[in-house]
Amino acid sequence: MGRITTRRPVVRITLGAEASRRVDVLAVEEPLEIRVGGTALAVTMRTPGHDVELAAGFLVSEGIIARGEDFRSAIHCGGPGTGGASNTYNVLDLTLAPHVPPLSPDAARSFYTTSSCGVCGKASIDAVETVSSYDVATDAVTVTATALSGFPAALRAHQAVFDKTGGIHAAALFDAATGEMLVVREDVGRHNAVDKVIGWALLADRLPLRGTVLLVSSRAGFELVQKAAMAGIPVLAAVSASSSLAAELAEASGITLVGFLRGASMNVYSRADRVAVEAPVGAQALSDAR
Repeated sequence: MGRITTRRPVVRITLGAEASRRVDVLAVEEPLEIRVGGTALAVTMRTPGHDVELAAGFLVSEGIIARGEDFRSAIHCGGPGTGGASNTYNVLDLTLAPHVPPLSPDAARSFYTTSSCGVCGKASIDAVETVSSYDVATDAVTVTATALSGFPAALRAHQAVFDKTGGIHAAALFDAATGEMLVVREDVGRHNAVDKVIGWALLADRLPLRGTVLLVSSRAGFELVQKAAMAGIPVLAAVSASSSLAAELAEASGITLVGFLRGASMNVYSRADRVAVEAPVGAQALSDAR
């Protein structure tokens, strides 16, 4: 398996001080070719590790599979030009259940997906809004604002690779009722980190992810809202901003979208009814006094 981090010599320059040479730790970024039944489907730039989860989550996001029973196995195999003799661990071939329909001829993407884009390979904008197998709008989940405000710190405490490199995203899944962190994954691509979380859930046969909150350490873009919808996740929270299209898709899908989740404040862009806001301390006593 490829390394998650690597070391590289750099020249450290600080204004007002003498330049020095040092070794810096970088997050590894390598291509992963995803194949289904031997047929190449896509190439994504990712941080090695949890590759099967990444590939499985990717297939859920693309609407190819939706449940644990749809997935059979995965194997790393030799890359292009190796004749199969050398395993690069950058090619993963998936086997799906017999009942899963074969891939359509136009399913394979003709170019790779970068670590910053989860939908770059789509043939047209009309194909982006993949239809989900799950209706998140009917999920009666609620989560307190207090619980939400504590999730970023819990996620940050588990970002081991970020501590070493400062250059990697993370995604975590929480139980909305108990606040328990169910899983956390890191990757150079924020969409990859989310796919790894969704893939974990698929392999554990936990889809749809009703009653959960997905937290990402970055902004909430359209592709992350789409992935949440495809996995049946009713609440998506981000420590940074939301894009306009993300907010529109969240509203249309019935997803609660939270942005700028920092400290004691947050912006709720859609389905705010799921976020329970407790009365300020002393408010009830003040009301009674009146």
